[in-house]
Amino acid sequence: MSIEVLNEVGYPVSESELGQCARYVLEQMRVHPQAEMCIRLVDEDTMAVLHEKWMDLPGPTDVMSFPMDELRPGRPGEDPEEGVLGDIVLCPSVAERQASEAGHAPIEEMLLLTTHGILHLLGYDHAEPEDEKEMFELQRQLLLTFLAQRGRR
Repeated sequence: MSIEVLNEVGYPVSESELGQCARYVLEQMRVHPQAEMCIRLVDEDTMAVLHEKWMDLPGPTDVMSFPMDELRPGRPGEDPEEGVLGDIVLCPSVAERQASEAGHAPIEEMLLLTTHGILHLLGYDHAEPEDEKEMFELQRQLLLTFLAQRGRR
């Protein structure tokens, strides 16, 4: 898998850990091993522009996903599709505030947002209560299993 992390704001985060989390989630979701994706870390002004342009909502947000080839999770016994998964755009300063409010480390919030963004790239959504329950449970399982094994990598 090709996972590029572009830290456009110089935020002090382990770019390799974000990439490892993304790789773990993609592997667990049975995405083709040749799939490509990018994680961009941007400032609040850049995120606010993207948020308004694509979601018609004011101000910066924490994460946005921009799917490319509309790849979906692989199914057992089927060959997954090859292609470009897309881009995830994270705003570290928003994530840092959210982490503080939630009482955990900023890196944990960034890993959560990376997982969340990948699920959006794979077609998951949380607009409806049933979809939200499914997506957030999957997100929780993926993140917890990644965090549990990250010290062994």
